[in-house]
Amino acid sequence: MEKFIEYVLQFGNLNQQQIDLIRSKASELELQKDEYYWEAGKTVKRIGFLTDGVIRVFYYNNKAEEITRYFLDENHLILSGNSIDEIYTPSEYLSAVTNCKLIVFSKQDWKEIAETIMGWETILQNITTKYHREKIARRSELISQDATTRYLDFIERFPTLVNRVPLSYIASYLGITQSSLSRIRRNIR
Repeated sequence: MEKFIEYVLQFGNLNQQQIDLIRSKASELELQKDEYYWEAGKTVKRIGFLTDGVIRVFYYNNKAEEITRYFLDENHLILSGNSIDEIYTPSEYLSAVTNCKLIVFSKQDWKEIAETIMGWETILQNITTKYHREKIARRSELISQDATTRYLDFIERFPTLVNRVPLSYIASYLGITQSSLSRIRRNIR
């Protein structure tokens, strides 16, 4: 829980009473490797904060191939939809790559936090803005780089993920085949 509080305090101020309210609404969730945090087509009923582990966000293309969009590692907030009142049914899957621990809130508890804490929406807006900037930067670079540069950039940006995520997932994220990734790795050693 402390990781979540520390994380939120990077984006705004909270007093002790507000922190206590957040603590009272939170619960812990453990996901085993390959377990889903959420599945495409199923309504999302909670907000999560990843304190330990790696989650992969992926979808299936029209050829039924898994395509990895991105990875979430420690200290990432997993929101659902554009507003708390929105019924969010994702088109993507979030699956644990490693055993994971999360702090979770029901949507109702999250709504109560938002209605009680002045400035909570501003804190969330600051978090969301940071995520969108990072996501856009990652995706635009992937499009303009060759495969070797994409992999080297991945290693530089996510040094902790390289040894925690299967090569097939990294290859999918980079938009290349696993054999191409193996060849690239051999050539840069």
